[in-house]
Amino acid sequence: MATSDPTARTAAGRLRVAVPSVAERVASELRLQLAEGALLPGARLTESTIAEELGVSRNTVREAFAELASERLVVRHPNRGVFVASLGAGDIHDVYTVRRAIEVTALRGGGSPEDVAAVRAAVEEGKRAAAAGDDEAGGTANQHFHGAIVAMAHSPRLNVIMAQVLAEMRLFFHKAAADALFYRRYLPDNEAICEALEAGELDRAADLLLAYLDRSENNLADVHGEADTE
Repeated sequence: MATSDPTARTAAGRLRVAVPSVAERVASELRLQLAEGALLPGARLTESTIAEELGVSRNTVREAFAELASERLVVRHPNRGVFVASLGAGDIHDVYTVRRAIEVTALRGGGSPEDVAAVRAAVEEGKRAAAAGDDEAGGTANQHFHGAIVAMAHSPRLNVIMAQVLAEMRLFFHKAAADALFYRRYLPDNEAICEALEAGELDRAADLLLAYLDRSENNLADVHGEADTE
């Protein structure tokens, strides 16, 4: 996973901006597609197709695959190709441990009015999706909500970590989303967290989020545990 600081100082002390490589940009695009639910677990990814779609070389796509493989978002099977990972129940606790560390901490720190507005926008996006009965859009809105919370920390490193986490979460959620109410049941939580944040009640907002994450982890573990025994 690329975690390089977007700004760094040269040996002479001058500030320079590190520009992501083309392969890193391709990896970011694929990571976003995973987080948005456009790529399903087990789907085969072909270098030629992605290279043509993104206007890059196959070597560049191969480098991007290597980066995503290091994050366990894709897997390479010899003589078969590269596939979107299918994460199991054993991965859930690890991912939620990371989520508690970065999401709850970011929420306790609060944010600017613009940051809070972005969280509110994600809540309203989720409401619109629910009203339209669009569960995929509801899942995407939920991703935007949690991404907006971490973005309040204004940390490029945390944003990179969260991008990977959101991609992993969407892979988990594909099984759970067979229940049409899966995302909708979290809308009241998102609303309550956002209202506490807007009121400046940061500790309350963080406590609500922590309880939410505990419940979400248990729900996902149950879903994946049942699926693995079928």
